[in-house]
Amino acid sequence: MGTTLNARTAPPLPGELAALVGPEDPGWFARELAVAAAPPWWFWRFVLHRLGWVVGLFGRIEATGEVPDQLRRGPLLLAVNHIGDFDPFVVAVALHRLGVRPRIMATAGILGVPVVGRLLERCGVIRVQRGTELARTAVTVTQVALAHGGHVVAYPEGRQGLAPGLWPERGRTGMARLALTSGVPVLPVSQWGAHEVLQYGRGWGKVRTAARAVVRRPVLRVHVGPPVVLDDLRAGRVGDANRARTRIAAAITRGLVPLRADEPEAPRFPDPTRPQSRPAAFPGGVVPEDIP
Repeated sequence: MGTTLNARTAPPLPGELAALVGPEDPGWFARELAVAAAPPWWFWRFVLHRLGWVVGLFGRIEATGEVPDQLRRGPLLLAVNHIGDFDPFVVAVALHRLGVRPRIMATAGILGVPVVGRLLERCGVIRVQRGTELARTAVTVTQVALAHGGHVVAYPEGRQGLAPGLWPERGRTGMARLALTSGVPVLPVSQWGAHEVLQYGRGWGKVRTAARAVVRRPVLRVHVGPPVVLDDLRAGRVGDANRARTRIAAAITRGLVPLRADEPEAPRFPDPTRPQSRPAAFPGGVVPEDIP
């Protein structure tokens, strides 16, 4: 059961947002709603603008593609393939270079870390409580962020990819349903290289791979493609969420192919700690032309 909201655990909210919070919702839900409705925090903008070099210590960031000005002025959903624990930092810095103000969806665990978690929350990170009754809160916070022009970064796969060759999985329908319901443009973001900074498994292996990355400085590539065409699909119509999910996965995969042109079959970086237990949406990066 969540912590009951009170003046100590939640900031004051406008009436329309306060109505979204129930008496049994945890205090962080109200805080995240307040952050989602506000412009990006000055400190978060400062971090992205001035401290991106810290991420660059672990590799050379290359951001390609573009986000047109007319899209940057409004809400955006940015669908990213998830290849490692380090990639949220790479994606945030790269998107900032392209004029995006990223609000990243992340698993609840990191937001539970003392001090760091509260700082990330204040920076606009959206908590995802997978497999619990509080999973709905991420959808609500995201809807509020989008309603206030937010640029929300989400991983359609729902976790780090576990497909052979590290090609994107088909993903879940959550982001597709959100896109169809909100009508917000979906930009596919393909990225490659961040998996070399931190291995999948826990333990000292992460320290070793991070240290090796500082020496080798792999290329950390991020590419933003054109909006995924979803205009012919409707929220609530049978099959359309699956069609939207497939189109999003196809767009990410197409953008990924040139980023890993010299690694088409398997990553050059071996990671025996990563299981290969899920099918890729498009094995080998081969996407048919006739995606429904």
